[in-house]
Amino acid sequence: MKIARVHATPLNVPLDYAAGGVRRSTSLSACYVEVETAEGLVGHGLTAITEEEVVAGIVNEVAGPALAGLDAMEHEAAWNRLYWLLCPRGQTGYGMHAVAALDVALWDIKGKALGQPIWKLLGGARPRVPVYTTFGFNFLDRDSLAQAAQACVADGFGHLKMVVGHGALQRRDEPRPLDEVIREDARRVRAVRDAVGEEPSLYIDANCSLDGFHAEKLALSVRDCGIAFFEEPVTQNDVRLMADLRRRTGMALAAGQNEGLAFRFRDMLVAGAVDYVQPNVIISGGYTQAAKIAGMAEAFNIPVANGGAFPLHNMHLHGGLAHGGRVEWHLVAVEMMRKLYGDIPQPHGGWLDLPDKPGLGFEPDRAAIAEIAKLPSSAGKGKG
Repeated sequence: MKIARVHATPLNVPLDYAAGGVRRSTSLSACYVEVETAEGLVGHGLTAITEEEVVAGIVNEVAGPALAGLDAMEHEAAWNRLYWLLCPRGQTGYGMHAVAALDVALWDIKGKALGQPIWKLLGGARPRVPVYTTFGFNFLDRDSLAQAAQACVADGFGHLKMVVGHGALQRRDEPRPLDEVIREDARRVRAVRDAVGEEPSLYIDANCSLDGFHAEKLALSVRDCGIAFFEEPVTQNDVRLMADLRRRTGMALAAGQNEGLAFRFRDMLVAGAVDYVQPNVIISGGYTQAAKIAGMAEAFNIPVANGGAFPLHNMHLHGGLAHGGRVEWHLVAVEMMRKLYGDIPQPHGGWLDLPDKPGLGFEPDRAAIAEIAKLPSSAGKGKG
């Protein structure tokens, strides 16, 4: 099953956010990849939350040629070659995004070749996975947040996540002090809690946009809102800061969606910095590495959750492994999935059924992808 062709396509996808009566226009960027064997079997993968054109260049000019002639079924050999080619000194940036997308494509091929969905190849722990929905973004005002949260609960979602921090450290050149950002965040969190009542679980996600001091102030100010976990609260997923924040606030922390290599998860676990680890298969080295990270978390008795969205890819990890957890039904990323793949599975009653079709269980709409590829570059916007 020799690899004959590898190709990546950078995409910037215009999207419409919808939750109840709330409507907004936005976009997300991603890099779509295909791997084809000499026998004509094609696997597809994806990566996101990165500069899609950079990753496409890595795949097309460096990683793809290095995979040519390898056996597509030997994912460990392929992963090892890509690691030493792209990340020989432990770099966790663009190179690992490329590895992740290609690894997902290779597992898609493996599933198709063996006639099994990826979740069964990983272990077949459960035929469906629980979900939480990410509904609350920085382009929504307080009233829209509350309305969207109520709509999600009415749709059967009992676990809700919203963004906080709003790129605060990155935007320090704007006349908007961090104290002002987190004061408004506290009002936004409280507006959502008041809108949905005490029953739904509520999660917050700072996307690595706060320092330790302001993350602590925000955590303490919303602690009475019953926060299920605070995701990526501090810049760089700083292990020392997260461990300190966890001890000082008593709030559960989650991190890892943007991490590229397993040693970063090891450091978080050893330091007692997190209550949930969040490997994302389209970022954290594909299924090959994410399964190892999940095993490491299991040894620490720390649960695993999907962060960073893209539930259609991550559902296989969480359904395949007994230590799998909740998958993120990110409303904007899901709209991207509809644009790229057409007919996709939908959750019901807070659960997402896993496919019986081989590989990933869904196929790209190549005509739609070709049209999207003609659109202008994201130029650094729409990263999720």
